Amino acid sequence: MKKITLLEFAVVLMMLVSLSACKKVFDIQPEDQLDEANAYQNVYDADAAVIGIYGKFMGLAEQYVVLNELRADLLDVTANSNEALRQINTHTVTENNPYASPKPFYELILNCNDVLAHFKVMVQDKKMNEEQFNQRYSDIAALRSFLYLQLGIHFGDVPYVTSTLKNVDEVKNAANFKRIPFNALLDSLISNTETIPFKEIYPSGSGLNITVDGYQTQKFYINKKVLLGDLYLWKGNYQKAADYYRQVMEYGTTAFGFGEDFYSYYKLGWAGGHNHYVSYGRAGDASTLTYNDGWRVIFESAYGSNSLNREWVWVLPFDNKFKPENSLIKLFSPIGGQYLVRPSQEVYDLWDGETQRPAQGTSIPYDARKLLSTMNIGGQPVAMKYLYNYINWATGTAATPLIKNGKWFLFRQTHLHMRYAEAANRLGKHRIAWALVSGGFAAAYPAPTSDVTNYHNTLAEPYPFNFDARNSGNSGVPYYRADWYRQIGIRARALVTDWQISSDSLNTIEAGIIKEGALENAFEGTRWPDLLRVALRKNDPAFVADKVYNKLVKSGISAGAASAARAKLMARDWYLPFKW
Repeated sequence: MKKITLLEFAVVLMMLVSLSACKKVFDIQPEDQLDEANAYQNVYDADAAVIGIYGKFMGLAEQYVVLNELRADLLDVTANSNEALRQINTHTVTENNPYASPKPFYELILNCNDVLAHFKVMVQDKKMNEEQFNQRYSDIAALRSFLYLQLGIHFGDVPYVTSTLKNVDEVKNAANFKRIPFNALLDSLISNTETIPFKEIYPSGSGLNITVDGYQTQKFYINKKVLLGDLYLWKGNYQKAADYYRQVMEYGTTAFGFGEDFYSYYKLGWAGGHNHYVSYGRAGDASTLTYNDGWRVIFESAYGSNSLNREWVWVLPFDNKFKPENSLIKLFSPIGGQYLVRPSQEVYDLWDGETQRPAQGTSIPYDARKLLSTMNIGGQPVAMKYLYNYINWATGTAATPLIKNGKWFLFRQTHLHMRYAEAANRLGKHRIAWALVSGGFAAAYPAPTSDVTNYHNTLAEPYPFNFDARNSGNSGVPYYRADWYRQIGIRARALVTDWQISSDSLNTIEAGIIKEGALENAFEGTRWPDLLRVALRKNDPAFVADKVYNKLVKSGISAGAASAARAKLMARDWYLPFKW
């Protein structure tokens, strides 16, 4: 058997679609692939299996975005949309709707089960050592938990299958695989994910953390601690959720020496040359909004760049040289795509309801993230976040329409901060939540003098709520530059005015966090889960029903259809039919 070298693995790494499934991938045998009979012989074979799983996972990008965004209030259909998309939009899904099929998720889950079983045999047979096994097994097990979380969010009661099966259609056999309630599914996912032996990111230079053609593979893989934070947040264990999120927020502090990365990596901190702020060439002059730097470049930054690494926790690249094709261009783009979905009027209204921070005596009466997240191309509103590596922001055209590069965004530091804030707020840490999402720790805990010893921090709180953001300025005595001193709240970074906290801080801040998720993270695949999670927690179906209703009314759909969608959601009919 030809053994795969590290260089050859780099080739395999970039051939994601060729390794698109753990069983079927081995049906074809080009030089740099393995047939199943000879597979799983060494760690390089194991690495190829891991990359194969992620190759097939990328094939879920379109379904993931459609289910998580179009079911909610920020994305709408276009005149080009097919019936399947219109059903998703109006919550009238029929059993044969391809976007609502759980089958692609289960196909990948069964691939994961197969790989996990082979990995156990490999370590027993000493074909990889325990450390190699721990890393690769943990990754696939965590990705499987993520897939099951998505199934629970969209289908509610689902079969939980961890064994290997020959045929995905066996999952439909209710006698063998009974559906378990979403809440019980969360228990199983937490239990299994907590027991994985490796929860850190891969060390630099290890087999799964290399750089190939500018693609730093570290960002390919699911972050296990973020996943556990999400699972605990859904379950209502806010202490454990905050604990895991905080560990990721401190990644820069633990992984780097002193410097900009130490102070800013996943801390929403400013950094020279990598400031993801909303800004203007002339303060207060709306016509000078900065496009070639700042907040918009979060979505255009080159893979492997420091700009991308500071913002993104999990992001996968689409490259025209390799499959799968970029399905998100088909979904969103009127150039080289089918333009099937568009920003809703509701999200425009949310942005227009904000006010920017005063500058030179004037305030701009809208959130500039509107202009940085969308464009008008040929008279059509376009959600641009997935398109900035394809359509030029300045011209609104694709220089090379056949080269459809891009990224699938899965998790970034603003998701991290808002979900931590959601958990902290539920534990009564309202001002900490305000600091993270609104104006930053210095604004939340201001100092009356240049001595910030007892200010700009929450050190009186126990971990994971003990933040030190002390910054005394150059003339301050004593001199402080604490770990979080560069942190700036999400709204401050976006240049919109601070929240005003009411007496009902918990509910006000929770609603504000979810709204800020719309303003900051629109179209990124988090909206329906955010709405559903809070509706379940509060036992308030109107939390999701009213938002969907408002979108549909503003879209021009019939009043009857909008009311029917609202009535369905008010009846807690939140889940898709489990059919394929």
